[in-house]
Amino acid sequence: MGDETVRRDRRGQVGRIGEDLAAEYIDSLGWRILDRNWRTRYGELDLIAADGATLVVVEVKTRASHTYTDPVAAITATKLRRMRLLARQWLAAQAEPAPWWETVRFDAVSVQLDVGDPEDRAAARLRHHRGLVE
Repeated sequence: MGDETVRRDRRGQVGRIGEDLAAEYIDSLGWRILDRNWRTRYGELDLIAADGATLVVVEVKTRASHTYTDPVAAITATKLRRMRLLARQWLAAQAEPAPWWETVRFDAVSVQLDVGDPEDRAAARLRHHRGLVE
């Protein structure tokens, strides 16, 4: 296996761990997870959840490095615009009658894993950022 394949495998593993931790956290808030890893040709929404009458689109950013103080720093204005586009597509794709949402909010959950042992869930640090704006 080449170096690039090893890096890609590690990145995928780190991402899965982070998304699982974020989903467990969202579930612990009492929110209902409606979808995970919803994809179109335009991109992917990590988590879509319902917090009462609020639809919450959650971007999960996971790192097992010290590149960012908080992994949420990797979310750009372009990423937020793409999330809005994808949320509109997700809403349009829902079965009739479409649910009515009082509010649609965009959040992020940043997950910082231990650099030496990303699988050490106890060492993971989660941070919830509510209401992302450009």
